[in-house]
This record gives sequence, C-alpha cells and structure tokens, in this order.
Amino acid sequence: MAKIIDKFIGIMGFADEEVEEDYVEEAEKDEVREEVKNNRKSAQVVSIHTQKQMKVVVMEPGTFEESQSIADQLKNRRPVIVNLENTEKNLAKRIVDFISGTTYALGGNMQKVGNGIFLFVPNNVDISGEMKDDIKEKGFFWNNSK
Repeated sequence: MAKIIDKFIGIMGFADEEVEEDYVEEAEKDEVREEVKNNRKSAQVVSIHTQKQMKVVVMEPGTFEESQSIADQLKNRRPVIVNLENTEKNLAKRIVDFISGTTYALGGNMQKVGNGIFLFVPNNVDISGEMKDDIKEKGFFWNNSK
C-alpha cells in the first residue's frame, strides 16, 4: 500500500522535490564538513595551561610620594599589599584614599586584611573572604593614634 502512495506522490511531482531537498541538504552538510576540516588544519594550537605566574607586591610607604609607585604596580596588573601599621594616621588615610581611587579607576577591588594592612588588586584578580562586618564595627582605620 505504501508503494502505491509513493508512486502517486511521484506522479504528482512531489517526490522529486523531496529528493532534491534531501540532496541539497546533504550537499550543504558536506560543504560544512569540508570547511570544518580546512579550518582545523589552519587553526593554531594554544595551550591553556601556560599562565604567567602572578607576583604580589608588598609595600610599606613612609611618604605620600611612595603611593604613586603603588598605583604603578596596580596599573601593571599586580596585586599590592600595603602595610600602614607604622605610618602616621593622617598620612595613612591620604595614601588609602589615593590608592582606593586608583583601584576604582582601574576596575579593581580592595580589602582590609588586618590592622593597618590593605590588599589592593587589579580587575584580573578576585578577592574572596570578606571582612566587611569587621570594618563596619571597628571602622576602616585602626584605633591607635599616632
């Protein structure tokens, strides 16, 4: 019975179109396969495990002018730990403000790590483990006055 319906469809001319569509689809698939083969031959092989080793810079500025070198390290996409424990409180605030602005402009982040110790990172580094609750309770700067 199926053969009779196929013959009737063939007589009406519908069967030829379906065969042509199938042939065109197969031809297009063959062309795509050929393009993929050609692209594979000319594609570059890149190792994803050759990451550059990241260096963390630790600085203890004594003057405000040294904060520019900290900003330069951030511009070079290096994380910087700034130790301001032995720095005068007003100077420390100025340095943190300057470096915070630089970090913000570069799309990075900052985190208070300890008493007078800050971590500034560029946008290619993420910081996990937040101390925001401690900052809210104790304040951004330490309590000892110099």
